[in-house]
This record gives sequence, C-alpha cells and structure tokens, in this order.
Amino acid sequence: MNVKGTSKSCKQIDVQALAVAVFKGEKPNSGFLKDLDKQVGGLISNVIQTEEFAAKEGETAYFHLTNSGLKAKRLLLIGCDERAEYKAAQISQFGGTAARFLRGKNAKTIAIAPRVEGDAQQTAQMVIQSAVMGLFEPDKYRTKDKEKRELKEIVVVIEGADEKAVQRGAERGGIVGEAVNYTRDLANEPGGYMTPTILAARAKETSREFGLTFDVLDQRQMEKLGMGSLLGVSRGSDEPPKLIVMKYEPKRVKRGKKLLALVGKGITFDSGGISLKPGENMELMKYDMTGAATVIGTMRAIAQLKPSIPVLGVAPCSENLPSGKATKPGDILVAMTGKTIEVINTDAEGRLVLADAIAYAKKLGATQIIDMATLTGAVSVALGDVNAGILGTDQALIDRVIDAGKGVGEKFWQLPLDKEYSAQIKSDIADIKNVGGRKAGTITAAAFLKEFADGVSWAHLDIAGTAWGDDAKAYRAKGPTGVAVRTLIEFVERSARDQTS
Repeated sequence: MNVKGTSKSCKQIDVQALAVAVFKGEKPNSGFLKDLDKQVGGLISNVIQTEEFAAKEGETAYFHLTNSGLKAKRLLLIGCDERAEYKAAQISQFGGTAARFLRGKNAKTIAIAPRVEGDAQQTAQMVIQSAVMGLFEPDKYRTKDKEKRELKEIVVVIEGADEKAVQRGAERGGIVGEAVNYTRDLANEPGGYMTPTILAARAKETSREFGLTFDVLDQRQMEKLGMGSLLGVSRGSDEPPKLIVMKYEPKRVKRGKKLLALVGKGITFDSGGISLKPGENMELMKYDMTGAATVIGTMRAIAQLKPSIPVLGVAPCSENLPSGKATKPGDILVAMTGKTIEVINTDAEGRLVLADAIAYAKKLGATQIIDMATLTGAVSVALGDVNAGILGTDQALIDRVIDAGKGVGEKFWQLPLDKEYSAQIKSDIADIKNVGGRKAGTITAAAFLKEFADGVSWAHLDIAGTAWGDDAKAYRAKGPTGVAVRTLIEFVERSARDQTS
C-alpha cells in the first residue's frame, strides 16, 4: 500500500474518497469547512442544520458526490467531538475510523484531512500510522467471509503546511503502523503456529530484512548461564525455549552513552502449567507472548527510523504446559543471578522468564531497561482496558514513558512500588516466592521483577488489560491491539534527540 503526504487543497487531491474531521458545534460558515461545503453544494451545512450529524466522537456522515468541486467522488465526515479535546488519541481514532470505513465501502484510494494546526510532520505521522493500524484484521485463517477489500493508497492532507514535512510524516507513519500490525499479527497466531522456535525464526527474519544484529540462546546455552528461572517454566513442554536477542546500532555510537534494553515476555501459550487455568477463554492465552511481539515489532521500526542511540531487544520465549516434567508448586528454582525462588503458583510464570531475561540484558551492558508483559489479571481489575500499568525504580524514566504515551495517544497509569510490598514475596524456604497473595497482585509481580533489576534504571509495563480488544471499534478490529509499540518508538526517538541536543 502506498502512503503519501500533501499540503495541497483537498479539492486538488485525485482520490476516490475524502475523509474530513468535523467538531461538535462547528458550523460551515467560515474557513476550511465553509469552502468545503461550497465545493459539495451545501451537503455539509444541510446535515448539520437538520441535526442529522452532530459530530459526536466516531459519528459519520457519508455522501456520494455529483457535480462537486472535488476530484473525490465520495465524502466522509467523521465526528471528533470537542475541538479542545482533539488530541493524540482522538486524532488516532479519527485516522483509523476513516481507513476502516472507506475500505468497507470498497474505496481504493483515499485522502484524510485531520484539520490539525501545529507540527505537520507529527500530525501526518499520527494519521497515517493510525490509518494503517485500522486496516488490520484478525481473519488470517478464514476461508470464507474474509475481508478482501484493500486500500491501495492513503494520502494525509494538511493544507498549507510544509510539503516535505507532511511527506516525511506520512512515510514514518507507514513504518510505525506496519510495525504495530506486525506485532498484532504475531500476537494473533495460534500457539501451534507460534512456538518459541517459530517466534525466534520470525525475529531472525526481521533482523536480516532490516539490518539488526541477531542472536538466540538455546536451552543448552541457558543451562550454562544458569537460567533456572526461565528453564523452570519451559520444563513442562516438549517445545524448547529460546531467548531472542536483537540489537540496533547507529552508524556512530558514542562511548559511555546509556544502553536501553526492551525486554518482553514471550510465553507462546500459557495453560498455567500444573496450576492449570480454567478452560473458558484459555484459547486467548496465545497472546501471552505479546510482550515479546512488542519488542520485535518495535525493533523492526527502530531499524528503519534509525535513531542515533543503540537499542537492545530481549525476548525470553517458552510454553507453559503441564506434564510429568513440569515444575510443581513448592519447587525451588535458581535464577541466573543465584537468587532462589519458591514457586507457589506455576501460572505466575511470566515473571520467572523475565527475571532471567532482565539479568541477561544487564550482562549485555544495559543501563536502562523497560520490560513489558501480559503479566497479571490483576491489572485488568485495577485499570480495565483503558490504561496499561507502569511501575519501576526510576521516576524520571517512568514519567518519560508516560509522556511518550500521551504523545501518541496511549495511556499508562503508575502504580506504587513501596518497599512494603516486597514483604509479600518473602519466602520461608527461599529468597523470594513468585506470588504474594491476592492483595496488590500487579504490584507484587513488579516487586518480584525489581529483585532482578537492581543497579539499572528500570520500568515495567503490565499490558495484560490493554493488549487485547474484546470488541471491535470503529477504528480498530477485535483482537490484538499492539499497545505500547508506538509509545516505545516515541520514547526511543525522544531519548535520541535528548542525547544529541
């Protein structure tokens, strides 16, 4: 699919359909909307005056045009509610809605006019990446009733802006949007088609395509390194574990600079192990490797956007299944750091694989670590599907991640990590235990990870409540959301700018 950016007038864009943002209470009596209304023979003023269209968020009005002043033969108005609230998240929803709606009408070429003043490149990037994300469908394995309609071209229109800036933003938006969809595709794969070995092969393929350094540790290498925590999880499966390592290095790396590591949980299927999960909805546990998918997708985009700082991606991958070989509740595991872990519940496995991965990232020289995982059901209880949880030991890092999320329309809510919570994971027979009881489940999971993140700047993202959308939205399909990919890319690019300024 081709993506473009232009600063030309909407009436000059030769596409099949044009989508335009309209705000609540707005009247077509001046400026852009007045001119557009004139070009389409008063259709806009008519639907507003009759109150058929009130520009509520996500509301649409769709017209086939005849004898208009536009080259486009179809016009879509999309309500964006109050102009004052039209920020990153709303702009993203607008872009996704435009692409999904018009593809549904079998348009092949479309233009999207977000009507935003300010940074043209940033706006263009936001619109295109959300439009590309809007086209993702989870129907890969359907043989009928499959979405076959395709958009061939998307043009973002920011009238009067710097043409080159708009085009740059469009190109970058295409890269980010494709990276998010790549992540979603990985997360959507059934466990039988996405084993640790297959996920490692996909990461290797991506690394080769985009010029990343790639390595993968097998079980034997992990045994030599003493990764007993990760290996304790994989013990119940016939599928061997893998530890994926990807690295982006800019052409010029300044010595003494920080090394950021992104670490993502890669449980390619989670039955709960001996502590077996209920059967209802267990099929969704194919998405328990979303943290690893997020790392791979983010690294894919970073390799193309080429920021001026190095970035390390680490993904510990395993299945969590019950068998005669599986780790049992009450067993003791020895992590790479030598710390001993009493396993209380084998369904608290994500923190076990992350523990060794965080330790390994430190061994590779990471000074700053952001880990991400579909880690706890408790985060869904606390925050629902609106905010992802964030915790850590470096407040400045946490604040920067949250701010990067705001910049791209993703929400993160900080939970406390007071030292008192660590008392809940103290074990009677080992150094720590892998669960701390029913209270503060998301926090005690982070407290467990904190034991392995000492000595580095660290933040933890619990995306269990936001990585999967139970219902389809006007701007997004049901299924994997790709949450945090855009935030992490934004964070990396801001960090690069900060280090070079």
